[in-house]
Amino acid sequence: MFRFLSSLRGRKARTPAPAFDAPLAPEAPIAVIGDVHGRDDLLGRLLDRLAAEAPGHQVVLVGDYIDRGEQSRAVIERLRDRPDLVCLKGNHEAMCLDFLENPEKSGARWLRNGGLQTLASFGVGLSGEGPERMTAARDAFAQALGAEGRDWLARLPLQWRSGNVAVVHAAADPEQPIQLQSERTLLWGHPLFESQPRGDGLWIAHGHTIFDQPFSHAGRIATDTGAYASGRLTAALIAPGELRFVQATPG
Repeated sequence: MFRFLSSLRGRKARTPAPAFDAPLAPEAPIAVIGDVHGRDDLLGRLLDRLAAEAPGHQVVLVGDYIDRGEQSRAVIERLRDRPDLVCLKGNHEAMCLDFLENPEKSGARWLRNGGLQTLASFGVGLSGEGPERMTAARDAFAQALGAEGRDWLARLPLQWRSGNVAVVHAAADPEQPIQLQSERTLLWGHPLFESQPRGDGLWIAHGHTIFDQPFSHAGRIATDTGAYASGRLTAALIAPGELRFVQATPG
């Protein structure tokens, strides 16, 4: 017992996180769309449904527009033509940009995570041997994407906020103010995000982690229902004191 108590000396006691009971209070209604992953067919249907059912909602997309699904180019082109939408950056856009910057270093990782489907949607394949094939694919992809497309990807913001609702791609560190979150946390997640509620009353709407069904719990609103595999693209309709989910499915 003495040794156990001694090992705790000098350690700062951790204050238990408070229970999360803040009401939803965005400044105006929001529609948060989860990860699209190359499913332009579902995105088109969901945007049409939102226009009909939630015309006053600001539409915010959490990122991961590309990879895994077969229609990444169509998704990018649709979103670039819609300046009324708020489009955040996801980790798959970040991996794509890394590939464009340094294909030999970053290409294999991106291709393992769905980049092959994105290249194919732009009419780009892999041929040859060694690192030269990555550079050749990058050059062809960069030409097909165009400077404006690359700039659009690079300029995507990492977060968006209305009232006490923040929208991010993956997660937020519950022990840090939202304005101090690291890019890595926002894009890739945080170990405390799913287990520790925030103490500042801020709700976090996010994607990145796939669930069978969307849900809200302890200040988190999860919207990623694995559209590329499940055929279900989800939006969370958020208004003061209100939350419901709507989905688009194939024809």
